[in-house]
Amino acid sequence: MPRYVIERTFPEGLEIPTTTEGMKRCLAAVDDNATEKVTWIHSYVTVDHRKTFCIYDGPTPEAIRRAASLNELPVDSITEVNVLDPYFYVGSPATLLDEHTGRR
Repeated sequence: MPRYVIERTFPEGLEIPTTTEGMKRCLAAVDDNATEKVTWIHSYVTVDHRKTFCIYDGPTPEAIRRAASLNELPVDSITEVNVLDPYFYVGSPATLLDEHTGRR
């Protein structure tokens, strides 16, 4: 399944309380997303709460947009991405090369 970063702008700020009500809102979004085969992985929120950068798995950008519409969420951009993890290289054959000679 492709992975996407979705950028959203909330001019008035995004406030989701850390209460049962906030939990219900998030779980409702998860349920709505599932109807489009979209999975919300996690989100990053700017300190002023006006922008989010959300990580989603989904079949297509159009499915992401439909899910956002169901949840009444804005979409500024959708970018397909791949994971780049610095820890992927730990223990790989490349790390076994001698730093100076390039030999094993």
